[in-house]
Amino acid sequence: MAVISGDGVFSHATLGATDLDASVTFYDAALAPLGIRNLGPFGDTIFLYGKDKPALLVLKPGNGEAPTSNGVTVGFAAASPAEVDAFHAAGLAAGGTCEGAAGPRGHLPGAYAGYLRDPAGNKVCAYAFTE
Repeated sequence: MAVISGDGVFSHATLGATDLDASVTFYDAALAPLGIRNLGPFGDTIFLYGKDKPALLVLKPGNGEAPTSNGVTVGFAAASPAEVDAFHAAGLAAGGTCEGAAGPRGHLPGAYAGYLRDPAGNKVCAYAFTE
C-alpha cells in the first residue's frame, strides 16, 4: 500500500469529484507539466497523485453529495513560469475553466501563477517564484 507523503505540515489534500473520469482526465493533463503523476486508483472511488508518494487524493465524496469547496484553493509548486503556463494550458484543454490567466502576480515579488477550476468546480493553481 502506498504511503501518503506529507511534508511536515500536511499529510495530504483531497479534492472531490462529481465525475471521477472527467476529474482524472483533467488532473492527469494539468499536473503532468509539474512532474506530478497519477499513481493509480485506491479502491473504486479514489485516485492518488504525487511525485514519489501520494499527496493528493481525487475522490468521490463519501456522503455521495457534490463537492463544495467555495473559498478553498489548492496550490501546486512549479519550477518556472513555463511550467505554470503548461499547467494552465493543459488544464484548459482537459476540461478545466480559467479562474485567472497564467502571468505575473503583483501581490508577491517574483510571483507567477495560473488559476483553474477543475470539472467539479474546485479551484487549483500553480505558482512559480522568479526572485
